[in-house]
Amino acid sequence: MLRYMLIFLSLQLVLFGINMLAGVQYYLVLPWTEFLAHICASLVTWFDSSATASGKVLWNHETGFGVSIEPGCNGIEAFIVLFAAVVAFPASWRHKLVGLVVGFVAVQALNVVRVISLFYLGQWNTAVFNFAHEYLWQALIMLDVLVVWLLWVRAGSKSQSAPPQDPPSMPPAAAAA
Repeated sequence: MLRYMLIFLSLQLVLFGINMLAGVQYYLVLPWTEFLAHICASLVTWFDSSATASGKVLWNHETGFGVSIEPGCNGIEAFIVLFAAVVAFPASWRHKLVGLVVGFVAVQALNVVRVISLFYLGQWNTAVFNFAHEYLWQALIMLDVLVVWLLWVRAGSKSQSAPPQDPPSMPPAAAAA
């Protein structure tokens, strides 16, 4: 357990440090964040033509309200925590890869829901928006990371358990009785 915690914390420290580098922010984080804003705008326009994306901002061109997707709101940090938890855990690399892919999709899907909900909450009520942004969604995203990790661990333990043994066959004389 100590080994797991040390690897988990070390990976987070290294990955969060890399994430803070100006080049990483400019060439990876900002393009991802802009892509996220455009995904959200594309989904919203299915039922609301007033939404659009400009850079990392999802905004309503009729009301002028917008949400800017800043670092910490793009799902990258949550995925770093999940990445560290999966990689540090003793499992096969194949199982880890499955966990990382499924986990990335789960974190980003929930983050899209988060951004879109905040877009509408902000237009409706600033106080509710602030609460949801600062407290509710932070907790829900990290809960998503925890649930994905726990399901991944459980799936791995089931695949590693021994297959059930067939019951001993009965002798031929006992079968005829």
